[in-house]
Amino acid sequence: MNSEYDYDTDFEFDQDFTDDLSEFEDFDVDIEDVLVRTAVLQKNNMVALLCIKSATAGAAICRVDPRENHPAVQLYDDPTAALEWFTKSLKTSRRNGWNIVYDGLPLQG
Repeated sequence: MNSEYDYDTDFEFDQDFTDDLSEFEDFDVDIEDVLVRTAVLQKNNMVALLCIKSATAGAAICRVDPRENHPAVQLYDDPTAALEWFTKSLKTSRRNGWNIVYDGLPLQG
């Protein structure tokens, strides 16, 4: 090592692994029917996130709560039910003293 920021890796990428990634090029991804929404909440000195991503086949809601060690993800087969839960969760959060500082498309950058 030349400095404290340099490190040696004990691995190299296997050429077979990178060749296997070509299989994923065959998938046709249609992202027109995908809903993505992020809410940023603030209470006292805490910031929390509530996010939903849904499509025609299902949905996922992710909650990042500063009082929890890990984010929580809930998967739904029914995107309508997921959106209802997301909306109810935001209303409950507001009743519990959280301020919604952002509610819209995911923030980039």
